[in-house]
Amino acid sequence: MFALGFVCVLVTGTRLGKKFGFKDEDVINCALLNFVAGVIGARLYFVALKWDYFCHHLDQIGATWLGGLSIHGGVIGAMIATAIFCRRAGISFFSMCDVLAAAMPLAQAVGRWGNFFNSELFGQPVPDDFPIKVFIPPQLRPDTAKSFSYFHATFLYESVWDLLLFLFLYFYVVRKFKDKPFFTSLVYIAGYNLGRLLIEPLRMDSIMVNIAGNAVQSPMIASALCLFFAVVGMVILLMRKKPAQDKALS
Repeated sequence: MFALGFVCVLVTGTRLGKKFGFKDEDVINCALLNFVAGVIGARLYFVALKWDYFCHHLDQIGATWLGGLSIHGGVIGAMIATAIFCRRAGISFFSMCDVLAAAMPLAQAVGRWGNFFNSELFGQPVPDDFPIKVFIPPQLRPDTAKSFSYFHATFLYESVWDLLLFLFLYFYVVRKFKDKPFFTSLVYIAGYNLGRLLIEPLRMDSIMVNIAGNAVQSPMIASALCLFFAVVGMVILLMRKKPAQDKALS
């Protein structure tokens, strides 16, 4: 599902990249670099949040096949890789971010189905007659919910949210605000994290951190901060008059 999602980025990204004056090979090479850097960033972010465990299991830091990738870390890694690539290629970093950000939710929508095949990323237990539910095998159920068979299909909720976000970004935002580089990227950050804030409370496998003696879902904190700063950035870009130099870069 990761590979299929990546193909979706290549197809949609190269088509959109032409409208920004990018060569296909630039979009493809940047996307490849993003994929690698994104996985590394996602893993390092997860390891940092779980350092109390990994400090005693250093041999498992690179064991991504055991699970443990964080989208927030993946985005950070991908943006760093994009900055390096664009600087070396002499192309606009902000515009390339917008092209990839518009395509990324489609990859996420597809990738979330991997969670379905692995019977993971499910939510709280639901009654047997709940309209949207997913069956989880007994051996994969949390100890606190062994007696339940069906759970919230949070992977599906997020997949649908990501698909709607893709349609909004790809067919409207990136074209409407092409003259405001990085605006599409900020809408993506805001939109994705808004979805996480709505869906995350339903999950049972969320990473918990201790703050002032209270257990708090780490993704909720990260998503709230990302949403706040993305909205602030969007407001600033909307209020800012576009210099002539920026027009040439976009």
